[in-house]
Amino acid sequence: MIVALLSVAVGLALLVWSADRFVDGSAAVARHFGMPPLLIGMVVVGFGTSAPEMMVSALASWQGNPGIALGNAYGSNIANIALILGVSALISPIAVHSTVLRKELPILVAVTALTALLLLDGTLSRLDAQALLAVFAGLMAWTVRQGLVQRTDSLGAEMEQELAAPAMLLPRAVWRLSIGLALLIASSRVLVHGAVQIAQALGVGDLIIGLTIVAVGTSLPELASSVAAARKGEHDIALGNVLGSNLFNTLAVVGIAGAISPLAVPSEVLTRDVPVMGALTLSLFALGYGFGGRPGRINRFEGVLLLVCFFGYTVWLAAAG
Repeated sequence: MIVALLSVAVGLALLVWSADRFVDGSAAVARHFGMPPLLIGMVVVGFGTSAPEMMVSALASWQGNPGIALGNAYGSNIANIALILGVSALISPIAVHSTVLRKELPILVAVTALTALLLLDGTLSRLDAQALLAVFAGLMAWTVRQGLVQRTDSLGAEMEQELAAPAMLLPRAVWRLSIGLALLIASSRVLVHGAVQIAQALGVGDLIIGLTIVAVGTSLPELASSVAAARKGEHDIALGNVLGSNLFNTLAVVGIAGAISPLAVPSEVLTRDVPVMGALTLSLFALGYGFGGRPGRINRFEGVLLLVCFFGYTVWLAAAG
């Protein structure tokens, strides 16, 4: 048990450290080749902060642990909205000015609904996984087009400010990207191994471990970047991190895991976790979209409500475990 706890602790620490290096290296390489700041913020950073979830769920699926694969993805989505945006809104109320993000909010609602439909039969087949990946590919094509056409969006302006520091030399950027990716893979293996051992020792299902320890752990890069953005008043980056990560998790992370091996979906996922994820996504749409031409805004009181939802959900999981 002690070895398993150490494996999880070391795996999480390395995962966060390597994800940070991977994001920095990827953004620097993209900047070197002239990618617009808006596109870096929407695609490169979104992919980088979701890389831990992608690696962990892929490995869990490959090793025959569907509970960790699904729990990691959906638990991360719940933590991203309820925990990360809740904390960020407490630091600084989040006003949504970016028109790109306002377009992504209803897309996230639609993608979440698609996920629920695909899981209704109790399994995520390879065909289901391919459908998710096809939607993801189409969404990425749309995102790239938006990033190339709409270069003056407020999210792009905030990202340009973040990239205003002296440019990292290309060899150093490639080195950071490479070492970050290598350590992401290694730390994911250590984390999954430790999580499985803890689940077996405590007699709880892989799903509960995936929804709690693993999901919150793989969401730490998003937490760090969103909190830092909120402290700087970069509200669109704070929300963009969450939207990008949830889209990646729902489509790419689950899609890749299902493509590696069809996943049996525990009944609790359909009756508890997906409904909670769906309700939080709808609340985020209501809070962040803004109607009547007004910008969306998540204030401190709403941030507290999101945190209450997160801790209530965690207590529910603890009771179920």
